[in-house]
Amino acid sequence: MHIMSNVPTFIAAIAAVSLAGCTAAAGTPRVPGNKPAPDTYMAVGTEPGWTLEITPDRLNYHGDYGETKIAVPNPGARASMNGRAYVTDRLSVVVKHAPCSDGMSDRRYADTVRITADGKTVKGCGGAILAPDTLAGTNWTFVSIAGKPVSPDRPTSLAFEGDRMSGSAGCNRFGGGYAADGKTLTPGPLASTMMACPGAGMEQERAFFDLMEGPVTLDFPANGALVLTGKDGKTAVLRRVI
Repeated sequence: MHIMSNVPTFIAAIAAVSLAGCTAAAGTPRVPGNKPAPDTYMAVGTEPGWTLEITPDRLNYHGDYGETKIAVPNPGARASMNGRAYVTDRLSVVVKHAPCSDGMSDRRYADTVRITADGKTVKGCGGAILAPDTLAGTNWTFVSIAGKPVSPDRPTSLAFEGDRMSGSAGCNRFGGGYAADGKTLTPGPLASTMMACPGAGMEQERAFFDLMEGPVTLDFPANGALVLTGKDGKTAVLRRVI
């Protein structure tokens, strides 16, 4: 094992990922995680599974795991207690600004959403994905390192279990302890295997280890990513794995 020292850790707070999805054709809502459009709002629910897309023009609802589909013109939002409401003959939506858990993962959302579709009421979550209380128990995959997309033929990962982190930036496995103060990650020392890898794997791994050799700033943009920024301004962008 190769030991890397002076590498900063991760903290406990993660991303307000917007549930917004790109505007779709009527009756074809997007699922959370798709590239957001700033004027589109998404909500989801489970048991039975449903999705709601609110665009400036339409309300698109898929309920009962997709068996129920309702698309109606957007009537405009009405003010309601700590939120807003949309009311139509077939579909009524109440968005309340109160934290919500989807019940199927550890994701928490900014809003609690209640929908009545053809007389049937369901509840779920919408809006931004809130940061968890801790990184422990979260898993990520790399999107880009030092401004370059990761090589698709080299699996990547970054996992936090208790006070330890482990993963691969495209070549060797690494692991070690970590600590964080909410905005700055202080990892390490990190130990890694010493395997040589073909293609871009070695280059992207080296760029990641270089990034981790100083204070690492944590950022959680609204698209659900985790962005690590090193002292030289270079970044690693990661996507949450549920």
